[in-house]
Amino acid sequence: MAIVKGFKGLRYNTEKGGDLNTLVCPPYDIISEEQREKFIESNEHNIIRLELPSGENKYREAGVTLEKWLNEGILTYDEKDSIYVYEMVFTASGKVKSVKGFVSLIELRDFADGVVLPHEETLSKAKADRFNLMSETNANFSQIYSLYMDEDGSVYSLIDSCSQGKPDMEVTDNDGTVHKMWCVSDEKILSEITAKFADKKLYIADGHHRYETALNYHRHLCANGDAVPGDLSAFIPCMLVNMENDGLVVFPTHRIVRDMPEFDEQKVSCGASDYFDIKVVKSSSEMQGMLAAYYDEGSKAFAMYTKSGNFTVMKLRDEKAVKELMPEMSDAYCGLDVSVLHTLILERIMGIDKENMANQKNLTYTRSFAEALEAVDDGKANCAFILNPTKVREIRDVAAASEKMPQKSTYFYPKLITGLVMNKFKR
Repeated sequence: MAIVKGFKGLRYNTEKGGDLNTLVCPPYDIISEEQREKFIESNEHNIIRLELPSGENKYREAGVTLEKWLNEGILTYDEKDSIYVYEMVFTASGKVKSVKGFVSLIELRDFADGVVLPHEETLSKAKADRFNLMSETNANFSQIYSLYMDEDGSVYSLIDSCSQGKPDMEVTDNDGTVHKMWCVSDEKILSEITAKFADKKLYIADGHHRYETALNYHRHLCANGDAVPGDLSAFIPCMLVNMENDGLVVFPTHRIVRDMPEFDEQKVSCGASDYFDIKVVKSSSEMQGMLAAYYDEGSKAFAMYTKSGNFTVMKLRDEKAVKELMPEMSDAYCGLDVSVLHTLILERIMGIDKENMANQKNLTYTRSFAEALEAVDDGKANCAFILNPTKVREIRDVAAASEKMPQKSTYFYPKLITGLVMNKFKR
């Protein structure tokens, strides 16, 4: 069972720290060094100094800064255990949408237990970075993002009823997304939330690296005699959202293929014709319209863009093709667009193996359609593959099968803001 509970959140005292809009930042892994400096220029107490420290002894510096801000009262603990109802209001594809969930602690469980389920592979470099940061701060400055099934809608009804008044915190990020948060400390509500999750599974949407690192760090503390099972280090703050929420938006992550000296557009297209119905178009709008139509009808499709300016749209003919090559994998995994692309095109035809993909030797990733095309036009890449987004139900089904998608298969939008509420598990 999933253990979900409230905690005494660590939050900014804006009377000392300044305007909350100048104290928060996006997730650390999408911030450039130039952007980092701008956040610090806007406010020397911006959370970026803790979440993405810089310098020769950056992790140690983050720990020193955290203690300083605690001593100065810039950051303070809530007096009561609370959950934090969190709503994001944003625009996607020209429509105003809203996602509402809540932040609480969840117990860290091994994936093999089948309670908290991942859906993506992770990269070791990112995990080492987060481990070093936790070692110096003993804190979580951001939340992982998880989904859960709420068949009767009772969880959403409960948290929605707690968030009808003016939010306790509200900021607007650089993308125009409005982030609102309500602090809920009513013991009856917290108990009810805990009870409702006793039979639920949690599906990680975003934050796999941080989750795995937190679990490893807790085990590290226990092994050194600095913690025992059940301590606060055995929990991590998590944004929990109903999987059926109408506001959930997943953007595609496109693939950029580079450093392939023998790349041949015609050879790839010819090889792909064994598996795909192929149509070549020059208009990006026509290509996107075709992919959207295939997405709506449930077909597996993507497009290859090359220096010639052509988009080669590939629609899978036989949906059993991947399963025949990977019989050990579930139907859910074999039916993913990224699985089709990686297995039939990148591996089988282009010869890019899984290790090279994981190490990003011949493959890089971007959410930006324009960036993918620009990399090819500028001669920095051989080609780019434009994908449709992964459906939320596909994420659930792969996780439920105890499997993981390839890296960078999903991009949930918008990203959670960092700095509204934090968790220090060792004081």
